[in-house]
Amino acid sequence: MLKIKKLTVHYGPLPALKEVSLDIDQGEIIALIGPNRAGKTTLLLTLSGILETTEGRIYFEEEDITNLNPHHIVSKGLIHVPQGRHIFPTLSVLDNLLMGAYTKRKEKQAIERGIEDVYQLFPKLSERKNQRAGTLSGGEQQMLAIGRSLMAKPELLMLDEPSLGLAPRFVEEIFTTLKKMNQNGLTLFIVEQEIHLTLSISHRGYVLRNGRIIKEGPPSLLLDSQEIKDLLFA
Repeated sequence: MLKIKKLTVHYGPLPALKEVSLDIDQGEIIALIGPNRAGKTTLLLTLSGILETTEGRIYFEEEDITNLNPHHIVSKGLIHVPQGRHIFPTLSVLDNLLMGAYTKRKEKQAIERGIEDVYQLFPKLSERKNQRAGTLSGGEQQMLAIGRSLMAKPELLMLDEPSLGLAPRFVEEIFTTLKKMNQNGLTLFIVEQEIHLTLSISHRGYVLRNGRIIKEGPPSLLLDSQEIKDLLFA
């Protein structure tokens, strides 16, 4: 579904990603793990079209989307839930969800079904649909950010640190829901520092350090690897 070939990205003169190659098959949950400043967020921003590549290619469903405009990438079903959530705090929960459906705004029946689907996944959002998003708890805001992304009808959903700043009970709830979303057919690419929890729901994983992929494989292999042990005890 997604194939990245020798992707290099620079911040000014400095390379943030160096010949990164990875692939994601339809129906998988893929984890991307690494220390701070490894380049994980940079990779997602590049896949979303926000940062430009220096070298390498990105293919989504066999189409070259390298350096395509972000709104075109969204329309193809590659959707990004950014770190920090970035909801619209002064808008209601419902209006935030409707903003997520902007590219589908002419499909009224599909939007109504999408809202109901989000409420089924996250009942708390239904209870707070008329509440200003900025007054939600951190966990509820993360639910809203994910729900808003689902309104765009993703084929592949990329999540950047979905557990960041959340209480443990919300972290468990979010990851349980991500697993359910995958069981319902959604492909997921998760960037996360909660290593054990992320690998527990993933099919495969990649380890990124200093802008390079240094290890890849199934969760059992990664958890036994020295690269992961170094991260856990850093």
